Amino acid sequence: MDPTAFNFRTIATMGEGIYKEKGSRFLGFAFPVSTEGHVRSKLEELRRVYHDARHHCYAYRLGYEKKVFRTNDAGEPSGTAGRPILGQIESHDLTNILIVVIRYFGGIKLGTGGLAIAYRTAAREAIHATEIIERQVTDFFEITFEYGAMPEVMKIIKEEKLETSEKSFTDVCKILLLVPREKSDALKHRIDKVSGTSVNITEII
Repeated sequence: MDPTAFNFRTIATMGEGIYKEKGSRFLGFAFPVSTEGHVRSKLEELRRVYHDARHHCYAYRLGYEKKVFRTNDAGEPSGTAGRPILGQIESHDLTNILIVVIRYFGGIKLGTGGLAIAYRTAAREAIHATEIIERQVTDFFEITFEYGAMPEVMKIIKEEKLETSEKSFTDVCKILLLVPREKSDALKHRIDKVSGTSVNITEII
């Protein structure tokens, strides 16, 4: 299988952008996130800091398959805020990202077209203020095994050129590994064949 099938594009750090139109200010914030819980914490943080703003509009997308996403217009006319923000995420082919655009109203209405342009531009500026990077989907392996199986387990890990993140060798041994997705199935198959071992796998991206 092509290893790049499990690669995805995201942002390295938070980025901030701003767009001004007819007295209104649109503050854009882009965050790297990995879970919906992480999204909620970032939204709550911004609401505390910018509690005096009229609108906190956002969009996010999660997972290397890009199937988890949401938009929120936060009181703006339907489709004028969240959808244009998500459009920037899609056009840059990003995932594991949250973009929030906070609006301070300037007293002059922009119309639906003007709003869409403003939210789209602020989102784009936030993306451009950070670095887009490519990452690889990895799986978290927790391998438990009897002490007598250690030589064979360690041989497999060495042959697969994997680094352990944690080891515990007692009566029941445990090793934690971060494994590139393209190696996961083959590694699990090899370990399953070793007597006295078990594997628990969690996806991490």
